[in-house]
Amino acid sequence: MTHQVTVLMGGTSAEREVSLVSGAACAGALRDVGYDVNEVDVTSDVGALLRALSTPPPDVVFNALHGRWGEDGCVQGLLELLRLPYTHSGVMASALAMNKQMTKHFVAAHGVTSPEGIVVRREDLNRGEVMDPPYVVKPLREGSSVGVRIVRKGDNRPVFDDTEWAYGEDLLVERFIPGRELTVSVMGERALAVTEIQPREGFYDYEAKYTEERADHLIPAPVPEAISKAALDGALKVHQALGCRGVSRSDFRYDDTGATNGKAGDLYFLEVNTQPGMTPLSLVPEQAAHLGMSFAELCKWMVENAACDS
Repeated sequence: MTHQVTVLMGGTSAEREVSLVSGAACAGALRDVGYDVNEVDVTSDVGALLRALSTPPPDVVFNALHGRWGEDGCVQGLLELLRLPYTHSGVMASALAMNKQMTKHFVAAHGVTSPEGIVVRREDLNRGEVMDPPYVVKPLREGSSVGVRIVRKGDNRPVFDDTEWAYGEDLLVERFIPGRELTVSVMGERALAVTEIQPREGFYDYEAKYTEERADHLIPAPVPEAISKAALDGALKVHQALGCRGVSRSDFRYDDTGATNGKAGDLYFLEVNTQPGMTPLSLVPEQAAHLGMSFAELCKWMVENAACDS
């Protein structure tokens, strides 16, 4: 039986603060159900991390890191080398899921539809339109809607000021899909529920995800049964196609503008999060609770299902 759990949190990505909140919440829950928990605030000092993981080595690592290095296959590779079982997805699934365009190509072969998208350099986007507006611009390798912007006809150039951008030079540009924001969590081989996210202003950006009273979560989502089923099936397909394990969460856009004359509208997959947030505002714990699973039970399940890929 697992007794010693090390929770990795913090990190050096743009999502550091959220990771600290996720990690502290998970550590507290795991202590409540009887685990001996060690919390590690991960920095760029790899030697310090190796020492924390070896004196003594834990039975399981709970990976509560978000964003680059902690969610893109890097720390997963380190844990594989150390032969330490860890929560969430492995090296390959994590690396694929962090690259939004690679994910889109990969899951398309499994019948999952995404908005039309292209990868461009930031300098090219700042010169002029690369797609008929409106369109959405995202960092190619970030999570939690970090840096996401909607470009509409007539918006000023440059789109990105050199002094304010720190998320890489490669950008994903996607056709803007009108409609509603849906998300589905997958736990093991089960899609949990469909939540509709309604931002109280603007769109569901980083601030709306992690600031109270910035968005309403409707669960189960008030959408046609066909759309709900498509979202549940789509999230599970994405999880399985990428080889994810543990918990993941897939985000969708539901275009209900054509939902007339018996038609439900169209559903588009946006991206998958292999290490979704575990904060008090996070969607995975909320969906688990909707199905009768407490936060502590969810964290325990994740620990007991930790593994190495190799």
